[in-house]
Amino acid sequence: MKIRVVSSRDEILSLNPNEKVIHLAFRPSNKDIFLLVETCPKLEIVQLPSSYQRTMSKSMEMFLEMQKIQLIEGDVWGHRKDINEYYTVPSSVMNKIRNMKVDGIPNDKIAEKMSKESKLNQKMILYILNKKPLEL
Repeated sequence: MKIRVVSSRDEILSLNPNEKVIHLAFRPSNKDIFLLVETCPKLEIVQLPSSYQRTMSKSMEMFLEMQKIQLIEGDVWGHRKDINEYYTVPSSVMNKIRNMKVDGIPNDKIAEKMSKESKLNQKMILYILNKKPLEL
């Protein structure tokens, strides 16, 4: 799975309209969020570092909720934007998630265990688990 990393508001207009998961590496304004949703109509998740999420207005949180877009706290550890604009969840992590799901382990237990191992937020792991099997 790929997460599109956006490091400045200037990049929003150049995003692919088919993006589903975006990590904002800057503190977005309300205008930035509106523009992001308008530019990427298929958006399902917006991920923000915890310090940025704490400063997001309640009205923007409600707007994203009304658009059925999840707001997730988290980081893309070790990602270098100058090398690739996408952070790719390692295949080893995806395989572990897939194997645990096949073994019948409950999603919340998988999310708890894998968040410690992979540095991904539990909500992001739950999102991965709830995707169609072909996308997993």
